Amino acid sequence: MMFEGGVLQDANFGVCVVDAFEGFSVIAKPGCTAAIWRRQPLPEFQTWIDQLDPGRLPTARLILRAQTVRAAASEICALSEAPDNTQQARLIDDIAALAELFAALMQAPFLRLRLERVTTNACHKFHIDAVTARLICTYRGTGTQYGVSPDGAEPRRVFTVPTGAPIVLRGTLWPEHPRSRLLHRSPPIEATGETRLVLVLDPVFDPEDAV
Repeated sequence: MMFEGGVLQDANFGVCVVDAFEGFSVIAKPGCTAAIWRRQPLPEFQTWIDQLDPGRLPTARLILRAQTVRAAASEICALSEAPDNTQQARLIDDIAALAELFAALMQAPFLRLRLERVTTNACHKFHIDAVTARLICTYRGTGTQYGVSPDGAEPRRVFTVPTGAPIVLRGTLWPEHPRSRLLHRSPPIEATGETRLVLVLDPVFDPEDAV
């Protein structure tokens, strides 16, 4: 087990807070534009991943079936030459579990998986993703930032998802109107010396269209 229960503050604007992954089903309810799983990393895991050489953080971009994510994550970690220990096993287990659960939630036969090492201001502009829904989990560094915007401008109030807490956000392809006014971004960290490790999962219904 890598995570334990925690307390999350500042959940607003149709952002629902859940205590278990099964609670993410709330994303289908009217008015719920995003959902955050309230959990905190175990201290020993967070210390390990925060102190890991950034060059050994696992990175990948793949489209695959959820049931193959565990094997893929193991290979990705091996290629990164990250230490093969209990904490790495916990990371692999969590990536695989999130993938299988998210694929079931979205009823998606495939997933697009991105495991990214971020040191710049990537995706620093507030936006809504061109997907049905997206799961983001920041394992290291500052979490995803979000806020509501009635007119598409930058939100006046910005909130940050805690490290280790997955968030599921509706995208522009979500079959409900009007479109969500909740925008999100990667936090601007360029020149701060911070390195983030972010997992992104998108549902894929036809892999030929997703390439």
